[in-house]
Parts: sequence; structure tokens; C-alpha cells
Amino acid sequence: MLFTHDVELSLAAATTLVNTLPGASHSGEDELTTPEQLNAWFEDEGFTGDRLGTEEELESLRALRHRLRALWSAETDAEAADLVNAMLAEGGALPRLVDHDGLGLHIHANRPDAPLADRVMVEVAMAWVDVLRQGEHPRMKQCAADDCDAILVDLSRNRSKRFCDVGNCGNRMNVRAFRARTASS
Repeated sequence: MLFTHDVELSLAAATTLVNTLPGASHSGEDELTTPEQLNAWFEDEGFTGDRLGTEEELESLRALRHRLRALWSAETDAEAADLVNAMLAEGGALPRLVDHDGLGLHIHANRPDAPLADRVMVEVAMAWVDVLRQGEHPRMKQCAADDCDAILVDLSRNRSKRFCDVGNCGNRMNVRAFRARTASS
């Protein structure tokens, strides 16, 4: 295992959240516009703690997507570390060990009653602490498809994953390359 289970869960939650942005989503449209879509994301990603389901909570998560995407766009570890530190400070991070839902001991870094966007921001920032400390920043990638803005976490053994799982990008790019090769023959 490259990262601990809770780190992988936080990174996966971040990618699915960021990949609701227009251009990164499966539909190409914004896929986080209603409290129902927020509730579905919350349930799918297994976040714990309070959830209000309000428009304000929805808007705070919609805004957070851009900040999280900036982590994947950071060109250096130092740039990513600055973003992580700002998120931890803003979210009032106070790490503590918890054990729930059969996950074993893992770290939560803010209160269960903290605003949802703060909990997500801090959990993702804490996951990025491990990413940066382990020198695995290169595994945090943007999809290599020329028509996709999605992000991904490359957990492959040889760091070879290039395409996201959002829009079947790997298959689409392979078909395009094949058609280009056969057209020029």
C-alpha cells in the first residue's frame, strides 16, 4: 500500500469533488449545483460529522473545488506545501486519532461539527501532508487527454496512469491514435 487507507480515501474524495467542475466532469457540466448532488457526494465519499444540506454549505464546497484543484496544479513541493499550510491554518486543524466505521485508528484534524467545507479542506490537506512527505507529488496528476480537465491520483506501481476515470479518456485517446495511424497508412 502506497498511502494509508484514510489518505487514499481523502485523495479520492478530493478528486471526485474537483472532478464535478465543468470541463472535468463526465458530462462536461458543473455536477455540483444542488444540495441533492452534495448529499450524494457526501454519502459516496463516506465523510463523517455534521452536514447541514444548506445552500451556503453547497456554495462553500463549490468554492473549495478550485482551491483543491490548485494542489494538483502546484508545480513544486514548496508551492503545494504553502497551499497545504494555508488550508490547515484556515481550517483550524487540530489533529487527533479516531476509530470509527471499521477503519482502525486514523487521523481527523478538526471537529465533527466544523463546517463541511472546512472538514473536507483539512482532511485533503492532511492527506497532502503524507503525499509531500513521501515524495509522491508526481502521482497527483491532471488527465493527459487533450479535451479533459479532470484530476487523478496515480496509485499504479510504476506511476504510469495518465488518464482519469471520469470520461473514458484512455479509451478515447487510444481510438483517436489508432484512427490517426490508419488514416495516414
